[in-house]
Amino acid sequence: MTSDRAVPGQGSWVIELADVREPACEALLRDYYVDVSDRWYQHREGRDSTPEEIETGFPQMRSDDLAPPTGEFVVARRADDSAVLGGCVGLRLLRDDTGARVAELRRLYVRPEHRGAGLGSALLATAEEIARVWGVSAMRLDTRLDLEEARALYVRHGWVGVPAFSDAFYAEVWYAKPLT
Repeated sequence: MTSDRAVPGQGSWVIELADVREPACEALLRDYYVDVSDRWYQHREGRDSTPEEIETGFPQMRSDDLAPPTGEFVVARRADDSAVLGGCVGLRLLRDDTGARVAELRRLYVRPEHRGAGLGSALLATAEEIARVWGVSAMRLDTRLDLEEARALYVRHGWVGVPAFSDAFYAEVWYAKPLT
């Protein structure tokens, strides 16, 4: 699945499936981890993460389930320079408490220099399309209260708050979206 999307002021991007284990994807996920870790510590302790916290925490962030057969990983690549990754999103296929198949959104991230130009919406739309192809009727995610921009993006795209469906340590708010 590949699509070209023009992002105002930033040229074209190619939204495509990628191997989450590729070094460039791992570097993108590390940037994601540093960003969310720094936000966590800024919100709670008024400081950025320490190098030790990053080196300890990043390897514990499981992403191998964002590859077939349990998931997919999607990146936004610059159309004119395929080495430039602007963002990513992961998708996991699992079953909810009722046994129904559901797609869970994970690791939606846009590098700071590419924010505000539509890449987050493009990545989210692509993840939703993959979930439709999988034949699931709903998507879900958990996130944190301090990730305000991400929460606003989800709401703009029809996601609604739902009761907790996980007990993940960092989960503070839960969203779902029915797919039609």
